[in-house]
Amino acid sequence: MKAYMTNGTLDFLMKLQDKHPAINFFFMTNNGGALAYYEESEKQIFGAGRTYEVIKKSGELIQKGYVVMNTIAVMDDDHAVFEDRIKNNLLDKIEGVQAFRFLKPIKSNKYVVLTHWNSIADYEKWKESDRYKEAHQVLSVKLPAYYNDMPFTTTYFMHEEDTEKS
Repeated sequence: MKAYMTNGTLDFLMKLQDKHPAINFFFMTNNGGALAYYEESEKQIFGAGRTYEVIKKSGELIQKGYVVMNTIAVMDDDHAVFEDRIKNNLLDKIEGVQAFRFLKPIKSNKYVVLTHWNSIADYEKWKESDRYKEAHQVLSVKLPAYYNDMPFTTTYFMHEEDTEKS
């Protein structure tokens, strides 16, 4: 299965739902804008999007909650070792996690570990735990030589369309 995502304004991205009603989009927002995400076998509709192979998944994404995406650049020689560490670790068995996705990039070296939390409080509670420290040891890689390849975390709130209408 593949996963696709792209960034833009929420208004622009929401129009995608009208153009492609068969696709189950997840729209996420943060202070920097919005992101559209969907999973499907082969249908890429974004002109300027990113494509990933879903290597490991658990749980189902829903249209509410808090999403944390850890983006990690991995050098070509380290792909197999990094993938094995993530696939064989129980990062997805954490209290408060609605869904987990381990995404391998198709055209870059930047993997994404996506966790979909029931709430920001669940995520903050987990950050205080020993499991958090263990998970970040699993996610660790050799630091890259270039700033653009430094690991980073992006957080989003799932866009709940119903709350806008009320």
